[in-house]
Amino acid sequence: MREVKSATFSNQLTVLSMTVSAVLWSQMAMAAEELPSTTLQTITVTANSSVREKVQEDGVYVEDYTPAQQASHLSDFLNVVPGVTVGGTSAVNQRIRIRGLEDSNLKVTIDGARQEGKLFYHMGDLTLDPDLLKQADVAVGNNSVTLGNDAIGGAVAFKTVDAADLLKPGQRIGAKLHAGYASNNDELLTSATVFAAPTDNVDLLAYYGKRDTNSGEDGNGRELFEDSKSENILLKAGAYIADDHHIGANFSSTEKKGIFPFRPDFPSRNDAPIPQQVKRDTYGLDYTYNPASKLIDVDTNVYQTKTRILRDSDYNKNPGFEFDAQVKTTGAKIQNTSIVDSSVFEGITGTHKLIAGVEHYKKESDYHGVERGTTIPVSGRDEATNTSVYLEDQWQMGKFSLTPGVRYDRYKSPDFIAGGKTYDNVVGALAASYEIAPLTQVFASYTQLFNGPDLSQAIFNRNGVGTVVNNDLKAEEGSNTEVGIVKTLRDLTVAGDALQLSGKYFETDIENYIEFVRSGLDCAPEPGSNCQGAINKDEDYKIKGVELAADYKMNNFSMGLSYSRARSKGEDTGYSIPSVTGSSSESGDKYMVNLAYAPTETTDIGWRSTYVASVMPNTGENDIEKPSYNVHDIFMNYSPKQVDGLKATLGVYNLFDEAYASHSSRLNPIDDVTTDFEKGRNIKASLTYQF
Repeated sequence: MREVKSATFSNQLTVLSMTVSAVLWSQMAMAAEELPSTTLQTITVTANSSVREKVQEDGVYVEDYTPAQQASHLSDFLNVVPGVTVGGTSAVNQRIRIRGLEDSNLKVTIDGARQEGKLFYHMGDLTLDPDLLKQADVAVGNNSVTLGNDAIGGAVAFKTVDAADLLKPGQRIGAKLHAGYASNNDELLTSATVFAAPTDNVDLLAYYGKRDTNSGEDGNGRELFEDSKSENILLKAGAYIADDHHIGANFSSTEKKGIFPFRPDFPSRNDAPIPQQVKRDTYGLDYTYNPASKLIDVDTNVYQTKTRILRDSDYNKNPGFEFDAQVKTTGAKIQNTSIVDSSVFEGITGTHKLIAGVEHYKKESDYHGVERGTTIPVSGRDEATNTSVYLEDQWQMGKFSLTPGVRYDRYKSPDFIAGGKTYDNVVGALAASYEIAPLTQVFASYTQLFNGPDLSQAIFNRNGVGTVVNNDLKAEEGSNTEVGIVKTLRDLTVAGDALQLSGKYFETDIENYIEFVRSGLDCAPEPGSNCQGAINKDEDYKIKGVELAADYKMNNFSMGLSYSRARSKGEDTGYSIPSVTGSSSESGDKYMVNLAYAPTETTDIGWRSTYVASVMPNTGENDIEKPSYNVHDIFMNYSPKQVDGLKATLGVYNLFDEAYASHSSRLNPIDDVTTDFEKGRNIKASLTYQF
């Protein structure tokens, strides 16, 4: 395996340093200095690291971030990334947005497996319990041809824990026990992980967890109805063969079932609750080949993931609302990374990191149910496929770096969306950075975008019945442009302290934006009929915004600030980008403050404040201002020296019991029952023992 150097900067480095120091640290790593690059609270230095990767990709490493360790919802930790918001209060309704674009415009993966398709607009499409995770990497905006189709807004790559993450040096077998409790909804989590290395080249891991959740309440005491039980499974096995080869297999599953509101994003509405079940099963195989040659570093994965929603309306003796909806994605990717410099080929200027890959995936949606309010059976299925090849060259020449890239996609659209039309598309990208002064660097990037017509929501599948098949539907295209600067100041107040600053401005242009219209379209040959279907919007959209961050670090204390803003606008009407979920794509400007302090070797404490300003959506449909909110969280963990491997964690989230709804959730400022309010004050306590 290629050697990875590491350096420790602080176990409590604040969230905001993700973007603050990224570029400078990567540049210094290339200069062979022993200085760290920063990804949240994990500090690593890797040879040939990319400026684009460090500046425009953030990450959350769960083990080193206390709110992530106690998370029951993706918003508990992903919201710390500037430009990212997660809506929905219940785990069956979590939806990720990047710069206002919902998850249907993002590439989301779990251990490399794409999570494609849409199920039901009153529920989330991603079924994942945070307790399975070790890390989440976020590409804020699409800045690389390696991301590909379905990634106009960027990407989120979730990674589950491996045995190697838990095994201590020389340890052959171990276990980790975890128990947690949350006061607001009487939620109880218990999990156990067993990990082993029976031989020097084999590692194994098995995880099982349960999470029982009851109704909670918002800051005004309104009930947020839920009565559910979750089960989570993770199985992994890996083996090294002759040092250069590694093969692995993994299976992860999250299943959540119980009694939920008829529309889970209306948790306070008086509709009769209904039994519902969501389940995700992901299977994967991976293979890597990394010999001594700088030219070969192969990474391959094959996967299949299924996400399913089941509803049974017989529970409340009100038949006509049951259904079985499923999306399945099957795919494979092979990628090779080559390092080309003068030691490989004489006369080469600088160092080239060449990334070449081939990807193919197929997504299928399937639906069985009844016509709403009747017992008439309906069903339908559809599918789409994508094949792509790409090449990126990260070229480092002293203080200057240049990263061109090109990608070709061949996308076959769903039959009942665009008539199975095939789109052939080539996009390019170019990024550059330059160290204009010591510890000061500017960067810029331009990436062309492509997104083929997606599957409709699975619950709307009718095999073409009552659907307008749009044979003239165009693929979404556009571009993402970013410019920024990073500056680090050292030894300001005491020796060894550091203040790190970054600023970034972006513009994303989207042409042929695709909107799925639920009703109101004419079905030929019957003018005036009421049908569903996909259309291209008549105008192009532009998203503009900024992301700023600052972080100060001194010994065992750190303080950070961040600010992010994104606004979309149609070039003709001025309306914001349409949103199928939530209540418009617009979110208010977000300000975050983070403090962290380690008073002793065994204790860490932290405070996080999030203020989101009010915002007036512009959809052209009786818009009402989304109100501002300010939420504070405090947390600490304690690891006694007397008991090795024991850690106790305590946190109070929404400390002042703020009544609010995320701007990425369903939100109606004049109707509380159709607003997806967040939980009020929530005291979480957890205990972990690893041995």
